[in-house]
Amino acid sequence: MKTEVTIGKLKLKNPVLVASGTFGYGDELIGIVDINKLGGIVTKSLTLKPKLGNPPPRIVETPCGMLNSIGLANIGVDKFINEKLPILKNFDTAIIVNIAAKRIEDYCEIIKRLEDTEGISAYEINISCPNVKEGGLEFGTNLEMTRQIVNATRKITDKTLIIKLTPNVTRISEFAKVCKEEGADAVSLINTIVGMAIDIKTRKPKISTITGGLSGPAIKPIALAKVFEVFQNVDIPIIGIGGITTWEDAIEFMIAGAKAIQVGTANFIDPSTPLQIISGLVKYCEENKVEDINEIVGSIIVESLPH
Repeated sequence: MKTEVTIGKLKLKNPVLVASGTFGYGDELIGIVDINKLGGIVTKSLTLKPKLGNPPPRIVETPCGMLNSIGLANIGVDKFINEKLPILKNFDTAIIVNIAAKRIEDYCEIIKRLEDTEGISAYEINISCPNVKEGGLEFGTNLEMTRQIVNATRKITDKTLIIKLTPNVTRISEFAKVCKEEGADAVSLINTIVGMAIDIKTRKPKISTITGGLSGPAIKPIALAKVFEVFQNVDIPIIGIGGITTWEDAIEFMIAGAKAIQVGTANFIDPSTPLQIISGLVKYCEENKVEDINEIVGSIIVESLPH
């Protein structure tokens, strides 16, 4: 059976990716996970300069998930190019670099530096970052800012361009539509949801930044609904993210309209989860006489669509 999927110019041997920030840069899992079996790796977010991130505590477990406020701690683009990419390009899997910034110019500068290197298959643009020029307003919660960032980054690369959308908006399909209009090849959805946890003994927030990003199984129904919304309204490839821990979860996302999926929080519990999901997808297709895994995408059956 065929497990390959194509997103823009990006060809994946299977639709299972590991999500940014949950698998390091990929090299940390050598010897623990057979990385060559993955559809692809989405690297930890890269910024122009190295970042220490937020002060601890910055991760807390919650019912069916976790809150994080890492603050984009990373080694910076130059160190990534010099130290990580030489290792990553030897893997037989797609390397997708996640990029974060606080100015459009910085997004573009990071891509320009990466364009001169080998081994990168695609870019995933994290637009859930505060724009310092606009007083901290997130790029991804403003349609015009989203339009500007997709337009600017599209002009400087021919590689597959994926925009990672925030769910903290009223209609995520409107943002997906802007991404398509400005030339993005795909959208990843969803990023984390704003959440909070309080220590009742000290009456203080459990993470230093008060609120953080909620991920894990708790957000799966929300993510699934967002994937379905975009699939019904915008003709653009979707990469589904949010609480995927089993192959059944992955199948649900694909039926709702996702062409590929990313495994995130589950990697912290068991780094072999993506490989288990790949095996489960193959078995499901064989048992259901599905010859091409793409046949599942958007195959949901509904009596009537919501208006």
